[in-house]
Amino acid sequence: MIGLLQRVTQASVSVNQAIVGQINTGLLVLLGVEKTDTTAQADRLLERLLTYRVFADADGKMNISLRDINGGLLIVPQFTLPADTRKGTRPSFSTAAPPVLGSELFHYFCQQAQQQHPTVACGVFGADMQVALINDGPVTFWLQV
Repeated sequence: MIGLLQRVTQASVSVNQAIVGQINTGLLVLLGVEKTDTTAQADRLLERLLTYRVFADADGKMNISLRDINGGLLIVPQFTLPADTRKGTRPSFSTAAPPVLGSELFHYFCQQAQQQHPTVACGVFGADMQVALINDGPVTFWLQV
């Protein structure tokens, strides 16, 4: 499972020109599910996202987590993250989860996040979404479990 996290001052996701999720200061996470992923990996990635220290402390060092600042978490399904791009000029999606598994694990991840964190918004699995964000820093990290 892959989480591409971006520290943001605001972010939103829309479907058919209607906002379905938005946050202020926090993390936008593009979530990619691979075909071998399980709920255990989803749990591990969520714990890492909530506790990953990407926000500045009083000394300007990244020592504070999303949980510490009680920031927003916007989770957007991203089918293309697991793509194999090592050769050629067209990505291969052979490592991506099939739609049923991808949907199940995305919804599981969102449900667990909503139980563990007060401000969580989610995109729509399988929808054509538009994501808007103001990346703070910019700060972007790729987490994989």
